[in-house]
Amino acid sequence: MPAVSPDAAGALAEIGWGEDRAVIGAVAATLLSWRTGDTELLLTHDPAELGDSHQGKAIAPWPNRIAAGRYTFEGHEYQVALTEPARDAALHGLLTWVEWDITERHEHAVTLEHHLRPQYGYPFSLHLRLTYALGDGGLRCTLQATNTGTGPAPFGAAYHPYVRLTDTVDELIVDLPADTYYPTDANLIPTGRESVEGTEFDFRGGRKLGTTALDTAYTGLAADADGTTSVRLTAPSGRTVTVWADAGHRYLQVYTDDVPGTGRPARRGITVEPMTCAPNAFNTGDGLLTLAPGESFTGSWGLSHSD
Repeated sequence: MPAVSPDAAGALAEIGWGEDRAVIGAVAATLLSWRTGDTELLLTHDPAELGDSHQGKAIAPWPNRIAAGRYTFEGHEYQVALTEPARDAALHGLLTWVEWDITERHEHAVTLEHHLRPQYGYPFSLHLRLTYALGDGGLRCTLQATNTGTGPAPFGAAYHPYVRLTDTVDELIVDLPADTYYPTDANLIPTGRESVEGTEFDFRGGRKLGTTALDTAYTGLAADADGTTSVRLTAPSGRTVTVWADAGHRYLQVYTDDVPGTGRPARRGITVEPMTCAPNAFNTGDGLLTLAPGESFTGSWGLSHSD
């Protein structure tokens, strides 16, 4: 995709800890880079480009898709814009091209905030505060979403980091502790839940990705005592990136970048997207959060690496 503007990603902030560095763009609170030394660990794009497939973006107030862009909440029917018309769907919320305000800058951390105002299709008011921080444990991202309106508000969030450790993701060992996945229809809307047992979607215990193409939502996540789920991606060199998510994120979308029409080589990266709810949750209620006036959701996810 050609460069479109020197400020396509908005204001930039760089943070560091030891040999690790991260760059955040204010548009969509995008994680543009995460590197150790001279090694970039993400599949990403130049800040002057729009990027492909929501690389690095923070997503709210719904992740993934709303079928036909229609939903009912508290007895009222709503219609949001079909941002993915080929699939008759509203994809990845309302913040894709919105610039957040950078409200705090520190050497190791940056905080961005945005007030989502009521609008047709989503007449609710949210204040969003997101912090990226680097430390000994890697990169941590924490979102606080507060309902600043006068009535209840439906809410979901997700994040879209693409990990790139090899020239092709085929060589990665993927350890994904999920026992349930969502089969989908032709528009990638879930049609139910099924066990991963005996399917190509079973990566429990770790196995080579090979040629498996994924655009697949998972739940039934195994977690540590504190509720944390960890997905490990390991290159033949032994370098491992772990994507972890706390108990507020009981769903994952895993996607290999088999993107037709972009003009870029496919299968260079894999995204493990922590999600607070399932795809189409505004219709099914599967994991959907309802925030009362003044109520906040706070959740964290992160990335770490080892050799």
